[in-house]
Amino acid sequence: MAERIFLYGTLRYLPLLETVLGRAADAVPARLRDHRAMAVRSETYPAIRPAPGAVAEGILLTPSEEDLARLNFYEGAYHYDLRALSVETADGAVTAEVYFPTDAQPPPDGPWDYEGWAAVHGPATRIAAEEVMGLYGTRSEEEVRGVYPTILLRAWSELRARGEVPPAQVRRGIGAGEVEVLSRRMPHLGYFGVSDTVLRHPVAGGGLGPEIRREGFLMGDAVTVLPYDPVRDVVLVIDQFRFGPFLRGDPRPWSLEPVAGRVDPGETPEETARREAREEAGLEIGALHLIGKYYPSPAAVTEWLVSYVGIADLPPGAAKIGGLDSEAEDIQGHIVPLDEMDALAESGEVGTGPLLLSVHWLMRHRARLRSLA
Repeated sequence: MAERIFLYGTLRYLPLLETVLGRAADAVPARLRDHRAMAVRSETYPAIRPAPGAVAEGILLTPSEEDLARLNFYEGAYHYDLRALSVETADGAVTAEVYFPTDAQPPPDGPWDYEGWAAVHGPATRIAAEEVMGLYGTRSEEEVRGVYPTILLRAWSELRARGEVPPAQVRRGIGAGEVEVLSRRMPHLGYFGVSDTVLRHPVAGGGLGPEIRREGFLMGDAVTVLPYDPVRDVVLVIDQFRFGPFLRGDPRPWSLEPVAGRVDPGETPEETARREAREEAGLEIGALHLIGKYYPSPAAVTEWLVSYVGIADLPPGAAKIGGLDSEAEDIQGHIVPLDEMDALAESGEVGTGPLLLSVHWLMRHRARLRSLA
């Protein structure tokens, strides 16, 4: 067992470290000379690299056997091995284990800024660690490694949810903290997760109701944007194969939809709308007009949608085949006059909620948007 561990990266963030350990952390400041924490390409976490004359700041932890097992489970998701090195503390030099990157990790990409990471990514990473460590003892490191990006996606969704307290003029203003959770497990862990929870919640008339079991589909936040050209009075919609209609037995499982996509970690919904318009339709979006923020199926799905109409230049020929090969997307764009789009919504050819909502909103606000063009 390692007597001491030197932590130079995200685990310097004490709220994260204590979530991983499941206890308060008795860590002290420490330094590793001739090394530097380097950003990992396309990631937000660092890896230690030899760098003569440099100093890597960090903390020193004396772990128990259980602490080490929990740390290895968490760090195992990031392709690290332990290596013994001499580190400096206020009481002198000591030997400590250090997490070094394996060959499976992407290459370095410049110095890593701990303070900047902690300010932007620390809270969501800690929330993600709650889910990761909830799987400790029930799932392998390899399983967690494969789904960590979606765990982090959901953590950012939870962080955004906590930061937006919605109004309660008509509905009951009962807080989530008043719900008593008796047990929670995750029977499925994949791109989406499934939560199996037993709980009690406040009921009309006062007090808590009976124990109830609920299964929920865990998804990240998403954005939809309907590109609209107010000069030509046309919209761009896409169609693509959708597994949900196919699974239901729909004889035509290709859906007409607005441009849409998941909100990436650290991204704003507005940034997502513009990125997805480029990826799926090859478009640059101008002004974004908010339609609404909503749960499409709140009984059992955590997905939260933010829908926009986005002003765009849509000349003939602007509709293209788009999507990312890495996500097996095959997306066909269509430019449709708005009146025709409204007729398609009435006919039933539009069978997705976000597009129905977007078309109805645009018909209501059409004159105003055209007056701004």
